[in-house]
Amino acid sequence: MAIDRQRLFSGTESPPKHLALDVPALAAYLSDKVDGLGAAFTVEKFKGGQSNPTYKLTNPQADVSAVLRRRPPGQLLASAHDIQREYRVISALARTGFPVPHPYHYCANESVIGSSFYVVSYSAGRIFWEADIPGTPAPERAAIHDDMVARLAELHGLDYRALGFEDLGRAGHYAERNFARWSKVYEQSKLVDIPDMDWLMRRLPALMPREERVSLLHGDYGLYNIVIDPRRPRVNAVLDWEMSTLGDPFVDLAHHLRAWWEPVDEVGGAASSLRGKDLAALGIPTMDDYIAKYCRRLGIAELPHRGFYLGYAQFRYAAMIQGILKRAAIGTTSNRAVLHRQERVFEVAALARATLEGRTA
Repeated sequence: MAIDRQRLFSGTESPPKHLALDVPALAAYLSDKVDGLGAAFTVEKFKGGQSNPTYKLTNPQADVSAVLRRRPPGQLLASAHDIQREYRVISALARTGFPVPHPYHYCANESVIGSSFYVVSYSAGRIFWEADIPGTPAPERAAIHDDMVARLAELHGLDYRALGFEDLGRAGHYAERNFARWSKVYEQSKLVDIPDMDWLMRRLPALMPREERVSLLHGDYGLYNIVIDPRRPRVNAVLDWEMSTLGDPFVDLAHHLRAWWEPVDEVGGAASSLRGKDLAALGIPTMDDYIAKYCRRLGIAELPHRGFYLGYAQFRYAAMIQGILKRAAIGTTSNRAVLHRQERVFEVAALARATLEGRTA
């Protein structure tokens, strides 16, 4: 089954009834908070960004657009969908010149639209949902990847203390705590027995680095969360900071490398993978070259404990997929389309085991 991911996730659509906004109330509230938006704006919901519903507000006469991101309506876990945290990170990064949308306003008053929300500038550009960036010349692909890795290294090199982020997360033992969290998620989401996942949960703790860096992490840094300039191959804005925290930057990097290591999904279309692609012809660096670019930008000789970080990222991704499958099975998923299959967890778990056993890159 061929899935057109670009068509499925790109652009906007009319908000479904349960996510519709009270536009008059919103317009009155924002009247003095977003310059030029006015009251005569239209509202469309972005197809992507399903964890926290995200909308494009457009005043066609003034040629002004903004983006509103909200917590989903209804009863939620207190710690989930923390958009105030997300807005805080965007606001701090904007002051450093890091490419993020310009922050306008955060609203904690749920009476305006039924949940808390924030508004930022609209970042015009291109978002690619396919890892090989189809329809783009090879030199442009190369330049996009060069700027993308430069921005990730820049993020990981920022002084989180100078940004006022000492309380954004616990400093130290990030991999250990993150492993415990995702092991629990997997155990609670199991639908079938997967021996490789059991093996990974026994093996990974023994391989964890004893020392780790502490950086500001994005949490899900990928092409699908990056706006590329409409005319130039550079990053205009990095989106979706919901999972940002303090932690080991190499965990962030290994997850970002997913396009290179993820198994191709020829049946369900869940994956957008570079495996099996002619990277030289596409102008896309190999994973080794990309890691080397990151290390040079960060000022280190090489990626330490490479096998552990890649294997752990693969284990964690398998646990994430299992969580999605469990929510789909009990009818609580918030995604507009569940493309994953149970077989994917087996495949990714087997890859993680092969990585830790030295049988893959």
